[in-house]
This record gives sequence, C-alpha cells and structure tokens, in this order.
Amino acid sequence: MLHLRVFGSARVMAEVAEVLSGLGGARHITRTEAGHRTGTVLVTADLHTDAADAALSSLRRLGVRTDDFALVRFDAIQPLVRRPHRASLVWADLLGQAGEHARPVARYLAFMAAAGIIAAYGVVYRNQILIVGAMAVSPDLLPITSICIGLVLRRGRLVAGAAWTLAAGLFCTCLVATALTVFLDLTDLLPSGFAVGESALRGLTTVNSSTFIVALAAGAAGMLALETRASSAVGVAISVTTIPASAYLGVAVAEGEVDKAAGAAAVLGINVAMLTLGGTAALLVQRALARRAAAGAGPA
Repeated sequence: MLHLRVFGSARVMAEVAEVLSGLGGARHITRTEAGHRTGTVLVTADLHTDAADAALSSLRRLGVRTDDFALVRFDAIQPLVRRPHRASLVWADLLGQAGEHARPVARYLAFMAAAGIIAAYGVVYRNQILIVGAMAVSPDLLPITSICIGLVLRRGRLVAGAAWTLAAGLFCTCLVATALTVFLDLTDLLPSGFAVGESALRGLTTVNSSTFIVALAAGAAGMLALETRASSAVGVAISVTTIPASAYLGVAVAEGEVDKAAGAAAVLGINVAMLTLGGTAALLVQRALARRAAAGAGPA
C-alpha cells in the first residue's frame, strides 16, 4: 500500500482530488486545510501500486512541484482482509533508486575496497568464509540493477552512469586486491609456497555453463529483490559472480599469472553481462504481464 500527500493552493488541490478520485487504484481521498494563514490545502490518498505512476504523472501535469508531494510505502496490517493478488511495479520508484545508485559516491567505493581486501585474503588463505564475507559487504547489486532499469526505460545517460559506477567499483576491488597481494609479498607475509593457481577459487578462471546460468539467475533475483526491498540479502547472490572473480584477478595480476588473470577477467565480463541480461529480462517480463493484465481488465 502507498500513501500520497500533496500540498498546494485550494484551487490546485481541488483539481488534484478530482483527478485522484478518477483513478481506479485510489481510495480514502481526503482534502483538509493545512494552514489557515497561508491558505495551503492538504490532499491525501491511499494508492495501490497500479495507480502510483498515473497519480504522479497527473501531479506533474497539474504543475505540482516535487517538493510539495510525497509518496510513502508502508505495510498495512489488515486481519481477515484478502490481500491483492499481485503487486505492480512503481516505475517512478525504480527510476528514482536507479538514479541514486548510478553515481560512484565515496561510500560505494569504500565498500568495494573493503570487499577487495576481504576477498583477497580469502583467495590468499583459501578461506571460503572470507569470500562470503566479502560478497556480503559488496554493494555492486545497486549499479547493476540501475543498468537494467535504464535499459528497459531507454535512459541512455542512466545506463552510462551506472555502467561507469559498476566499472569503477570492480576496478577498485581488483586494484585493492592487487595492492594487498604485492604488500604481502614484499613483507614476506604470503603463505609459504603460495601459488594463485592452487587457490580454492581456481575455477574462476574457467568458463563453463555455470558461468552463464548462475549469473543469469542471480541477475533476475537481484532485480526482484530491489523491488521488494530485500536487496541487502540477495546482494550476496549477485556478488558471488563478481567479487570473487575480481579479487582473484587482482591477486593473479600481483603474482604475474597472466593466463589466470585473463581467465578471471573473461569470467568476470561474462558474469556482468549475464547479470544485466537476467535483471533486464525480469523487468521486461513484469512489464509485459502488467500490460496484459491491464488490457484484460479493460476500462473501469
């Protein structure tokens, strides 16, 4: 359930209330005086997700400023009330999240660097627990889903920005892993007889069917997780196909293992492509199903 709050003049808010009353997914529409001295009027409404994008488009058409309305998502507790059979995408929400996550902010790069340190130690010491920890830290799910949203909505600038953010993050992870390995080597802190080819993750240099299928499934899961606010948990599934390969690539470069570094780079590139394909496909399927349902429902 979504809750819409709109502030404005009495004349404009009368039009807003009238428009919202005509939306099939809007209910409990109220109009109250928000400030008797300023003449500001408040209009509120409960919206089903089907009506959210139409409501926001109507507000923009009526000239309501972005600062004068808020759309809030909340979970309603309604015992013995049957829930709607499906939840629709709110494209304005997805687009807003995509724009926010398409910029390589310092916090994002710091998390990717931390993931590189943890994953590099996991590769060096063949410690699977550290690898999983690095996957949990990495936020690379966010720019990947932003790329998918930009592709579906045909926002070229969004796709370019998110792709740059993803590349910067993965490069940061790889660079940190390389620097850490060089430091451990120079200070004689690498395990005795260490060879990157003997790492428990040596399979990351080989392309096979799992390289494609796992990343494809993870991309679809990541997009669904973003929509349901479960992205922090499913982000581990995304990172299983990116962070280990990035760290392995960094360690291999530091050790001068060119062949293994090239193999890890190939695996990483394929994984990113399949993650993007999986996430984009998930969005396209949902949009097609929503359009089909809307066409089947017909005019109200």
